[in-house]
Amino acid sequence: MTTIGLVFAALAALVHVYIFVLEAFLITKPAGMKTFGVKAEDAQTVKQWAFNQGFYNLFLAIGTAAGVVVHASGSHTVGSTLIYFGTGSMLAAGTLLAVTDRRLIRGASVQAVPALLAILFLLGGGS
Repeated sequence: MTTIGLVFAALAALVHVYIFVLEAFLITKPAGMKTFGVKAEDAQTVKQWAFNQGFYNLFLAIGTAAGVVVHASGSHTVGSTLIYFGTGSMLAAGTLLAVTDRRLIRGASVQAVPALLAILFLLGGGS
C-alpha cells in the first residue's frame, strides 16, 4: 500500500507542476484562460496574481516530490512528513476551492483527489 501511496503522491506533485505552468506562464493564453475561467479582458489583470499563485503550487510539488524520493531512499519518517505536508496542503486547497464555488468542483477534484489517495494509501501502509 505504501508504494501505491508514493505513486499517488508523485502524481499529485505532477498535477501541481502542471498547474504551476498554467498559472505562471499560460494564464494569458487560451489554455490558461479556459482552465481557470478567465476572460481575455481580465487575463492581464490577474497575470501577476496567477504567477505568484503558480509558484505556491510548484513549491508544494517540490516538497511532495522530495518526500517521495526521501521515503523511497529509506528515510520513511522524513519522507512521510514531507509528503503529508505537501499532499495535506493540496487536499485542503482543493477542498476549499470546492466548498467556495461548486462550479469549480472538477478543478478541485483534479487538485485534491490524488493527494487524498496518497494520504490514505500511506496511512494504510503504516508510513
